Amino acid sequence: MNRTENDSLKNGIELPLMESFLSIQGEGFFAGKSSYFLRIGGCDVGCHWCDVKESWDPYLHPFTKVDNIIEEIKKYSVQIVVITGGEPLMWNLDYLCECLKNMNISVHLETSGAYKLSGEYDWICLSPKKTLTPLREIQEIANELKVIISNKNDFKWAINQKKEVDSGCRLYLQPEWSKKKEIVPKIIDFVAENSEWTISLQTHKYMNIP
Repeated sequence: MNRTENDSLKNGIELPLMESFLSIQGEGFFAGKSSYFLRIGGCDVGCHWCDVKESWDPYLHPFTKVDNIIEEIKKYSVQIVVITGGEPLMWNLDYLCECLKNMNISVHLETSGAYKLSGEYDWICLSPKKTLTPLREIQEIANELKVIISNKNDFKWAINQKKEVDSGCRLYLQPEWSKKKEIVPKIIDFVAENSEWTISLQTHKYMNIP
């Protein structure tokens, strides 16, 4: 990578774009809503059950000018753009968010919360991971807490994470996809006894859509 590319990434003028597409949000509070997804490459959180491990290495994905990303989005009737990854906050998202805001688009972020916040958002989904502790600054402003449940110990993790977010933050438990048959009944029992939590399912996978 040359100095110009370095500067472009540092300033958020370019981002390692893994993929971008119009689809349906399948998870959490906005499940079922038409959304345009920007999947940014790069992640060092290292979840063993991650279903997009190909996103981990940012240098496998083209460094794409944000202006070109915006021009592609303009081809569609878009009200929500979801910035996801990978871990998108590894990069400077200020310019991307500024461009989206200028289009009157609602900007959503999906993050582990392990990196300093950049950009301005209408909705932040915090999905914390045990390998990298989420930052307090993101816990305090998260609109949605989504905890992935892979085993029974993850329920304790979820309870502890609930203590760190604002009282108005929406609380979701989502089964790890490969263990859904085993985990979903356990989540049902937990939510039945802990009504502040809601079950999140990856409905896009059930519907066979991206």
